[in-house]
Amino acid sequence: MNTTNTSAPGYAPPDLSLVGEAHVRRYLETDGAVGHVWNGAPCLLLTTTGRKSGQARQIAIIYSRDGPNFVLIASKGGSPAHPSWYLNLLGNPRAQIQVKAEKMEVTARIAEGEERERLWRDAAQVWPNYDVYVTRTTRRIPVVVLEPMRR
Repeated sequence: MNTTNTSAPGYAPPDLSLVGEAHVRRYLETDGAVGHVWNGAPCLLLTTTGRKSGQARQIAIIYSRDGPNFVLIASKGGSPAHPSWYLNLLGNPRAQIQVKAEKMEVTARIAEGEERERLWRDAAQVWPNYDVYVTRTTRRIPVVVLEPMRR
């Protein structure tokens, strides 16, 4: 298993000029005018509670939609380990998201069965590299559904 394979068929290397803290900062500064669309895919800001620190942790991440819900793929590029944000959601499924200028509270759950397969296909339409990432790891990459909380 090669986790650094960037020449796999179907893999499109992303432009990494806006990643990590810089991506979050520009998204916040511009209410998503910069950063909502990254390499052709929509991104939201996800704020989780650190499972060890108890501190707020914020990342920019690609999403797809399923009706009113937001769908995230816990791929970490096909790494053998789950991403921290996913582990944080397992510890505390309540989180906040920002989509462009709109902020909302959400509750996370893990999709299973046919729902997972359908949401994976939809997400791979948004970010085709997911289908490459799955070939880089033996772990089952989780599909996370973020359900907006009613006010």
